[in-house]
Amino acid sequence: MVREQYTTTTPGTSLERPKNEYVYKIGIYGWRKRCLYLFVLLLLIILVVNFSLTIWILKVMWFSPTGMGHLRVTKEGLRLEGESEFLFPLYAKEIHSRVDSSLLLQSTHNVTVNARNSNGEVTGRLNVGPKMVEFHGQQFQINSKDGKPLFTVDENEVVIGTDKLRVTGPEGALFEHSVETPLVKAEAFKQLRFPAPAFRLESPTRSLSMDAPRGINIRAQAGNIEALSQMDIKLHSSDGVLLLDAETVRLPKLPEGTRGGSGISQGLYEICVCPDGKLYLSVAGVSSTCHEYSRVCQ
Repeated sequence: MVREQYTTTTPGTSLERPKNEYVYKIGIYGWRKRCLYLFVLLLLIILVVNFSLTIWILKVMWFSPTGMGHLRVTKEGLRLEGESEFLFPLYAKEIHSRVDSSLLLQSTHNVTVNARNSNGEVTGRLNVGPKMVEFHGQQFQINSKDGKPLFTVDENEVVIGTDKLRVTGPEGALFEHSVETPLVKAEAFKQLRFPAPAFRLESPTRSLSMDAPRGINIRAQAGNIEALSQMDIKLHSSDGVLLLDAETVRLPKLPEGTRGGSGISQGLYEICVCPDGKLYLSVAGVSSTCHEYSRVCQ
C-alpha cells in the first residue's frame, strides 16, 4: 500500500518540492492473515454451538414464559404437576394438591413435618417412619369435618369426643388404672367381660346399674366378692328364682329373740326352708312354726 502526499499552493507563492520519503506498506499478510481468519471462523463455530445448546436446553427443560417443565409460576404461587423429588429442605407457607387428585408425600426413610415459631424453635413435629408415627407438641387434636373435636391428647388427659367408643380387638381394652365413664355397653349379641386381678365398680355420687338381657355373671376364682352399701341392697327376680349355691350361708346380724310367753311373737319371725330350697318366714313361737306354714312349699 502506497502513501502519497499532496501540497496545495496559492498563486504567487513558491514552495520547495519535498524530498522523496520512504513508503511503508501496512496490513496483515501471510500466515498472520490466515490465523486471523481461522480465529474468526472458530468464534463463529463456538457461537453457533452455544446457540444450538441453548435452544436444546430450553427444549429439553420445557422453558416457557409461564415456568419450566411441570413447574408453573402463577399469581397464587408455584404450581407443580406430576411426581417431584426434593433433595434439600422445602420451605413453604401452604402446600395443597389439585382439586381432582390427592397429595402424596413419599420417602425411603421417613417424612418429617416441623412447625417453628418466630425464633426458629421447633414447636411441633410430625414424624412418619417405617415402623412408627410420632408427634411432638403440646397438644394433639383430631377434628371432624364440622370442627367438632373427636380425639384430643395433652400432658394431662386424653379426651374422646365421639358419641360411641368401640373396641373391636379380640382381647378387648386394657386399662392399668381407673376408668371413669357414664356407660359401658357391649355390642349387640356379644358378651361384656371384665377379667382383672382386682375389679371395682364405684359411683361416688350417683347410682350404679347393671343390665343385661341374658344374665349377669360375677365370678371371683381366687378371692371374695363384696357388695357394700350405705342403705339397702335388694336382690329381685321378677320371673326366676334367687339361687344361693354355697356350702354355708350366714346371716350373722339377724336379731335373736328372747324366750317369751306362748302365743306372743314379739315381732320375731322364723326362717324356714322348703325341700326345694325355697326360703320363707313364719311367725316365731315357743317351738318351730314352719310346719304351720308349710303350704307355701306346695
